[in-house]
Amino acid sequence: MTRPQGRHFLQIPGPSPVPDRVLRAIDMPVIDHRSPEFAELGKAILKGSQTIFKTSGPVIIFPSSGTGAWEAAIVNTLSPGDKVLMVETGHFATLWRQMAARWGIEVDFMPGDWRRGVDPAAIEEKLAQDKAHTIKAVMVVHNETSTGATSRISEVRAAIDRTGHPALLMVDTISSLGSVDYRHDEWKVDVSVSCSQKGFMLPPGLGFNAISKKALAAHRTARLPRSYWDWEAMLETGRTGFFPYTPATNLLYGLRESLKMLLDEEGLPAVFHRHARHAEATRRAVAGWGLEVLCADAREHSNSLTAVLVPSGFDADRLREIILGAFDMSLGTGLGQLRGRVFRIGHLGHFNDLMLSGTLAGVEMGLHRAGIPHQSGGVTAALEFLGSVQSELVSPA
Repeated sequence: MTRPQGRHFLQIPGPSPVPDRVLRAIDMPVIDHRSPEFAELGKAILKGSQTIFKTSGPVIIFPSSGTGAWEAAIVNTLSPGDKVLMVETGHFATLWRQMAARWGIEVDFMPGDWRRGVDPAAIEEKLAQDKAHTIKAVMVVHNETSTGATSRISEVRAAIDRTGHPALLMVDTISSLGSVDYRHDEWKVDVSVSCSQKGFMLPPGLGFNAISKKALAAHRTARLPRSYWDWEAMLETGRTGFFPYTPATNLLYGLRESLKMLLDEEGLPAVFHRHARHAEATRRAVAGWGLEVLCADAREHSNSLTAVLVPSGFDADRLREIILGAFDMSLGTGLGQLRGRVFRIGHLGHFNDLMLSGTLAGVEMGLHRAGIPHQSGGVTAALEFLGSVQSELVSPA
């Protein structure tokens, strides 16, 4: 088989493409992780991470996946038999539920149709009914990677506040942080969970917890077993820029470079605006093809990915297979109950107008080759939007 020429288009919603300059930053000799040089690196990346989360509180960086960061959030704040409130927004909310259950946590899992984010009013109703305050935490996914629906965390926070309920608010920001506006302190989030391979534009391998004072208080009385994931040792050494065990030094070099790109060069407002433009252009392409975006609430359309429904009787995975074979482009598969029903276009991280244009062209050509009923003109609709003054006026969700 002839090998394709040019660069592979990695358009899954994470891991996202890693910029060449970040790869070069990672390609450095390992240094002594107890040295003054490492302390400078540690302090810089922890401070920059606080800016990304928009928090003045501590951020902990584990050598882990996002799943590890999920586990850290659970074991540092909860005790066996505690009850938590979760919402079925998609595949990753379901996985978080399964993890909590393995730790002996009682989960009140509010059902959903995988086409919407969290309903703040439903959260408010549940908490208002919990007069005895048996619910210890509300755990929600900000941007559901499997569906392309972004929950309105500020409204969830307001709903909790109206009830006066003391439950912790824990939020998965894995496919939103660094791509979609997120405000840990302003929204009074207690634990924000994230990882490196999405908006941070890094390879997998770093997990993040941003922590409130309320979460730290819960940590002191939580009784789930923990060792590697224990916040205490990480916080103690983190004040000096060090880690209690061997850190992922070379990924931290890359993180320092990506923080420079996000904060010092482009700036977060511009980063969020870019993602909003690309998301709107993608949705216009989907409408131009006569297809349907999975997320059913326009207020919750994701700016980091778009999940697209294929017509009944057609296989989204067959479409992905054709696009990969013919055009060397990877699209995200449907997960869980969405397998075969949707394909996902990632438009986050290291991405620009021309890359999006090529991505959408690949999808349109693939729809034609796969024989999936669609209209022509989706790419044209996206290009017209990207080239218009109107696209510069798009505000982040």
